[in-house]
Amino acid sequence: MKPTSQRLLILSVLAALMAATRINHFAPVPDASWAVFFIGGFYLSSWTRWAFPALMALAIAVDYAVITGSGQSFWQHYCVSPAYWCLIPAYFAMWAGGGWLRRRDVAMDLRSLGLLASSFVVAVCVTQLISQGSFYWLSASVAEPTLAGWWKNYSDWLPSYMASAAQYVGLAAVVHVAVAQLARTRHGAAALR
Repeated sequence: MKPTSQRLLILSVLAALMAATRINHFAPVPDASWAVFFIGGFYLSSWTRWAFPALMALAIAVDYAVITGSGQSFWQHYCVSPAYWCLIPAYFAMWAGGGWLRRRDVAMDLRSLGLLASSFVVAVCVTQLISQGSFYWLSASVAEPTLAGWWKNYSDWLPSYMASAAQYVGLAAVVHVAVAQLARTRHGAAALR
């Protein structure tokens, strides 16, 4: 498969995954949005100029469809405060984490696993800082914001967002290794002919 075809396939799978899981953030199947942007940053970094905005537009479109589909006004919904637009830099932090990992010459070894873990944890912490912090400080949902209240909110929600995104990124890593192994096996078999 050609690189462009591979990227289009990856973009399609990521878009479908985000659309399917973003519909209800608290469903039994967790929202994959954070992982989608991290994985997108890894595989689609050369397409950042249009792939990131396309996935961002999809996220907003899904939110719009879900909110208006429930009979509420998108612009009046509590999630759509001035903080809502901070999701763009928040999700870009996940994208940048995946892109950073891509530039590190990853292989199938412990070093690469450590790079994956560290880039993922930093990206999630920064994303949570931007998304949760902006919601806490900029929306009208918190009547009297305090630094202690913000920290409690940040630290209370961080583990669940980390775990949700880690499930998808872990699965993507397993698929990546399996596909790479399959390609090596096929290449080795072809070389023996």
